[in-house]
Amino acid sequence: MKLNIKHQIYTLLLTVLTVSGVAVLSSCEDEPDKYKIASGTPEILYARMPDIASADSLITGAYMGTTVCFVGNNLRSITEMYFNDQKAVLNTSFITDHTLFVTVPGTIPEEVTDMIYLVNSKQDTVRYEFSVLVPAPQVTSMSNEYANEGDIVTIYGDYFLDDESGPLSIMMAGNLPVTEITSITKTAVSFCLPEGSSKGYITVTTIYGTGRSKFQYKDDRNILLDWDTTFANGWRPGVVQGTDPEGISGDYVIFQGSLDGESGASWNEDGFSFNYWAANASSPDLFDAEDWENMTLKFEINVTQPWSACALQMIFTTADQVSLENDNNTFITDESIPRALWRPWEEIGSYTTDGWRTISVPLSEFKYTHIGGTSTGSLRPGHFTGLTFFVYAGGINGTDCSPVICIDNIRVMPAE
Repeated sequence: MKLNIKHQIYTLLLTVLTVSGVAVLSSCEDEPDKYKIASGTPEILYARMPDIASADSLITGAYMGTTVCFVGNNLRSITEMYFNDQKAVLNTSFITDHTLFVTVPGTIPEEVTDMIYLVNSKQDTVRYEFSVLVPAPQVTSMSNEYANEGDIVTIYGDYFLDDESGPLSIMMAGNLPVTEITSITKTAVSFCLPEGSSKGYITVTTIYGTGRSKFQYKDDRNILLDWDTTFANGWRPGVVQGTDPEGISGDYVIFQGSLDGESGASWNEDGFSFNYWAANASSPDLFDAEDWENMTLKFEINVTQPWSACALQMIFTTADQVSLENDNNTFITDESIPRALWRPWEEIGSYTTDGWRTISVPLSEFKYTHIGGTSTGSLRPGHFTGLTFFVYAGGINGTDCSPVICIDNIRVMPAE
């Protein structure tokens, strides 16, 4: 009897071990292509751009942020990779024995050696000559495009690098130099607008080259409403004033009153809206909208009292939807009419500005309903005969507030 029990236990253990072994083998066989770090030493033969059409064009350097393909041998043995003294991020999905795709780090190296360092699992290091190129300055936006001479402004972008052997310099339109720079970081430069500043592009020069702004200072193309020469109309032309606070370029429209923090609870067209309505159904677009998907709505804003509820709804309309001959306000909640929603208070709780600043809204963002859902309609050429701004709803709860919101120089900028 004891022998039989021992035999049964032995048989059971053998069965368990056999099943376990099969499971382990099965698990291994389920991932036959699983990435494995190779042994040995990596070797790079050459570098090229990722596009296969450029495979025959070899490169010896690349700009920061650029993806490069390295070709060689035993590249799966690489565990770490450095461009100068900056570590790259390796994605094993893009590494084989003979090719390695990697993005050049976007941080300026502290020590430039013009070398790549390849480290294997044994911490052996192989060097390969390769230069990291720093781009010319990129100027993407400005804190206030309508600021006046003597005002401190900030331009934003990247690669604003000040070097002793090549100090950063700024030129306004007409080769007018900026003589008072107050601060410089890699992504922002603040300076005093010099006397004589006029409409045009801004250029920034560093030791690595010259970059031109993607906007124009005091750009007056496609001005829709400025409340000095162009005005709103319709049921609500808006409350217009020029002082308290001081205007940025003459008169402006002002929104003020009480807003309920509960989403959609406030409807105050008199206090928080204006309309521009076309004269009739045959009125042309306010601007050439053929390339509208690549255009941007811009305006200057000054929020002097905290804003913490409701969205600024920006709505382009057709004369068929609303005009001086077809006046209504049902278009505001019509889900087939797309609009942009701007809620600058959403992540910070309450929004004010330190004086006037420029806001940019790509027309591609005009795609929402009044409560934040996706509109059933879409913008198109012929859809830009009218414009309404209204602080209302927005789909997100805020907190009760009594903001003062001043707006000027509404314009549509063509793609640069």
